[in-house]
Amino acid sequence: MNMLFLQELFNNITQRDALLRRRQPETLTPDHRQLVKACQTLLESDGEASSIALASRALAIYQRLSAAEKSSFFARLMTDFAAEPGPIDTAYTAYQEARDNPTLQRLFEACEPRRQELFRRLNLARDGTFELVKMREDLLGLLREQPELTAIDDDFAHLFGSWFNRGFLMLKRIDWNTPASILEKIIRYEAVHEIQDWDDLRRRLDARDRRCFAFFHPAIGDEPLIFVEVALHKGLPSRIQPILAGESSPSKKGFDDAEDADTAAFFGISNCQTGLRGISFGNFLIKQVVQELSQELPQLKYFVTLSPVPGFAQWLQEQRDDEQLPEPLRKSLNALETPGWHQDKASEELLKAAIRPLAARYLVDEKNRHGLPLNPVARFHLGNGAELHRINWLGDISDKGLKQAAGLMVNYLYVLDDIERNHENYTAKATVACSNEVRDLARRARKLAKGETTK
Repeated sequence: MNMLFLQELFNNITQRDALLRRRQPETLTPDHRQLVKACQTLLESDGEASSIALASRALAIYQRLSAAEKSSFFARLMTDFAAEPGPIDTAYTAYQEARDNPTLQRLFEACEPRRQELFRRLNLARDGTFELVKMREDLLGLLREQPELTAIDDDFAHLFGSWFNRGFLMLKRIDWNTPASILEKIIRYEAVHEIQDWDDLRRRLDARDRRCFAFFHPAIGDEPLIFVEVALHKGLPSRIQPILAGESSPSKKGFDDAEDADTAAFFGISNCQTGLRGISFGNFLIKQVVQELSQELPQLKYFVTLSPVPGFAQWLQEQRDDEQLPEPLRKSLNALETPGWHQDKASEELLKAAIRPLAARYLVDEKNRHGLPLNPVARFHLGNGAELHRINWLGDISDKGLKQAAGLMVNYLYVLDDIERNHENYTAKATVACSNEVRDLARRARKLAKGETTK
């Protein structure tokens, strides 16, 4: 049978159903009870064509629910669409007696919450995958106040982990010829360094010394999942402002085009879909972009990030408030309270001597309750097999950079021959791969913490 014909038939059914819904007057705002009933009907359906139409109707009802009604719907998902204890007990008893693969499979099936099959069927609708991603985004917004809904989030994460498997992701280069609808989304989703306007975006897509790549998924069309911005350089960049201004810092050395670069610097990685939080894309993205750039520009020697250090300023303040730092060191840090301190040479030098070692301690030694680095950006890059290579003083002197990290930025270096070893050591032992320079700074921080002077 012609599969293209069937796909077109199902699409026509869905489109016709959507058209009929738009023509019908919507005099009443639906409530969660109507949606629960629609979901139960969907689960009882045994025809694919009818399931597509029913899934489309259910998602349309969900989209029209108020925030309170959505919360009530999630509560009903917890109770009405959970796994049934009776079938689980029966399947477990059968498995205890037989202990074979067929009874184990029936046990697995009995333990699966009905919600998962519901989500699979909702996914049949046109744009169903993206609608479910947005549904999970709504759910994530409720978890802080309603942690009992975590089981539903686990179901979403389980399914999304398969649906957004690396094998389904498509890497595309974003440039000035990319459709405007996608470029608008790049502007909107940029989460690290805000894109000010179209001119700013064009500078970041300059074919001479910039690259931008994004992952897309065939089920959600032109909605990017994650994208990375790259600056081509001679040498490792240490400051973000020249990059954002479109300046090629090595231009004085004759940097005319991409072929003159020896370094690819990843300066912005933005996740676009809140509903896909926790689904890993970044590690695949960086590794594939490294491969793409290596093929395009074989002269590149270094692949490095220019990364922010969110949370460092807060950690530093906590150390001061708890008096964990020696009094002379705490006093020297008081200069941070002076507006424009980074423009005063004396204050800047005094703080540099104190803060860079403390930043090394924060990134190398400070751990969370899981025994991993406290800083989330460090966890991401170290987990990908990068090396904590350099701590850049006044790498970001924007208001945001000064507020979140006292102006610090970090280079994480991806050495192709070391990535797997670093990743394995980090995964098995939480080992932080770092350069000798960073290691020396961490040692200096330990001496400072004991009140010892350093040179």
